[in-house]
Parts: sequence; structure tokens; C-alpha cells
Amino acid sequence: MSGFSAPDGPWPPGSSAALFETLERINERPELYSRYTADALWSSPDISEMMLRYHLDEDIDLASRRGEFIEASVAWIAETFGLGPRSRVVDLGCGPGLYANRLATTGADVTGIDISPRSIDHARAMAEQEGVAVRYLLGDYLSTDLEPGFDLATMIMYDYCALSPAQRRAVLQRVLRVLEPGGAFLFDVYSVAAFETWDEQVAYGPALMDGFWSSRPYYGFLNTFRYEAEKVVLEKYTIVESDHISEYHNWFAHFDLASLTAELEAVALAVEAAFGDVAGQAFAESGAEFAVVARTPTA
Repeated sequence: MSGFSAPDGPWPPGSSAALFETLERINERPELYSRYTADALWSSPDISEMMLRYHLDEDIDLASRRGEFIEASVAWIAETFGLGPRSRVVDLGCGPGLYANRLATTGADVTGIDISPRSIDHARAMAEQEGVAVRYLLGDYLSTDLEPGFDLATMIMYDYCALSPAQRRAVLQRVLRVLEPGGAFLFDVYSVAAFETWDEQVAYGPALMDGFWSSRPYYGFLNTFRYEAEKVVLEKYTIVESDHISEYHNWFAHFDLASLTAELEAVALAVEAAFGDVAGQAFAESGAEFAVVARTPTA
């Protein structure tokens, strides 16, 4: 086959070779954790607007939990950790304040930190509207300094799974520094059982995901890759606009209780309990997710 001819004539000379090379790059498997693009996601006006919409839709489990789950989860957290006026809580990756504002109704002193200006603006507006006092910080919890003295740190909706091993260690060390002796860290992760449900695949479409990635016309490619030994999945999105190509990497690490316990113990955090989720359901190895409570040393 010498080339492709459209009904109205041949493509420009050499265009098929350039297109083939571009498609080869789009479908190339990246090295594990070779890029981290969460900051780019949240700095894009179009994408951050769509992410906020997903966060605030209480009928879907996508960017945030369903509304009824959040209510049950906050009630369980408040009871389990005895939250009240003398408690200090920091919510890492707080998003639009769906947990932080509710936790503040217990009387606890709550701080929320998130990288998204749009989410932080919404969280502050809702806190004012609801009459709750929450200190919101715009910043990356991987690098933003936080004062010590917290009794409880939370990281909810699998944020931990989006980080590389080095980033996870940095988060755990930061948690260790900001928590009081005996303080608790509650967070959730995807399980190894969930890893087995992923398939490698390719998807393509004009305005992929109903225009999620840009308000301008674009073509989107989604490549899903499995990294078997590390139990990591990558969703690589390549967004092609008329004058620009963007690439976003969404990493999903998966854990069993033993591997997660080892990461925590490496920085002197001890697993106190494991649950099926952050609403206190019973832990099961076969579940798609689980949550842990880790404690800092008391002395």
C-alpha cells in the first residue's frame, strides 16, 4: 500500500509519516512514575472547573464520595477519634471542604490544604455560608510547611495512591512531624484485589470524556497501562488541540495491608487498625479498598 487517498485527493507528502510518529509517541508506555502532573491538572482553568463539578456532585463516587457516605464517614471519624473543641485536625488534599467543613461542626480546630485555587475558594465560601471556622491553605501538601500540634491528619479519596514511593515517604515524614505524640493518621488506598480488575486498553474520541479536558475543540487518547510487579496502573491522557498537545498521568498504586504497613513502619508510624473504608466498615482482603489508622510514637 503506497498511501491513503481521501475522496477529494491525497494527503500532503510526508504527512502519514509524521502522523504515524505522533501516534507511536502517544501510545508509548512511560517509565514508572516518570511524570507527575497533578499540579498541571489543578492549574488548568478548564480542568479544575470540571473537577470541582465532579467533587460537588453528591450522586457519584468520582472526585469525591457520595453525600450520604461523607455524612456517615464524618460521624464515624468524630466518634472514633473523639473530636471536640480541644481537637486539632488537618485534612490533606481537602478539595472543596466536603470533609473539613463537616469536621469543624464538632468544634474541632480544622485546617484544610489543597493545591487547587478553585477548590479552596469554594471551601472558604461554603465555610462562611455554613458558619464554621476552618483555616484553608492553598498549597501542595508535599511541600507546604504546616505547624505541628495536630491530633488527627486525614487524607481521603485515595490521594496516597497517586504518589510515587518517594512522594509517599515525604508525606509520611511530614505527617510524623505535624502530629502530636500518639496522634493519628487516617487514609484510604486501593487494594491489590482492585488491581486485578484493571485491563490494559486504548480509548480515543473527539472531546474525550464529554469535553472534560478543554473548552476548545480537541481529540483525546486514553492509554491504560499495568505495571505488574509494582501493582501500579497508569491512565495516560493525551489531549490534542489545534496548536498544542498536553499529556496527563494519573497513577494508581495498589496495596495489601502488609506492604502498606511496611511503608508506614519505615518512618516510625505504627498501624493501629485497618478498616474496609473511612466510614469504619470491616476490613477484608478481597475488598477494592481499605483504610488504616496509623499512630505516631508516644515518646
